[in-house]
Amino acid sequence: MKLRIKHKIETQFSMASMTDIIFLLLIFFMLTVSFVTPIGLAIDLPASHSANIVTPQVQVTITSKLDYYVDNEPVRYEELGTILQQKISQKSNLVLLQVDRSVPIQHMIQVVDIANSLHAQVSVATRPD
Repeated sequence: MKLRIKHKIETQFSMASMTDIIFLLLIFFMLTVSFVTPIGLAIDLPASHSANIVTPQVQVTITSKLDYYVDNEPVRYEELGTILQQKISQKSNLVLLQVDRSVPIQHMIQVVDIANSLHAQVSVATRPD
């Protein structure tokens, strides 16, 4: 005759310790994260209500002093067409135009015309409103 022993131990898993670890990790990452501000030229972008973000390939910047920059390198307006052509042939045909809001619109239109003559797609950078 065989005797059956009914001393079976039931195991239980407590989620309390797991949630403590998750919250500790969350607090750790929140305290150690570093926010990076983009380094670039100081320009005052116009406001926009839409929030489409495009990753630029070639950046053209016009400052309030009417200085022209291509990929953060200063260029003269007379050289802008040839330098843009070189950059577009090396990279992509996407151009991000960053213009200070105090710059007359005619200067922006001239740069857009140069980019269009090179068959480039032009996006204008704005800051969220």
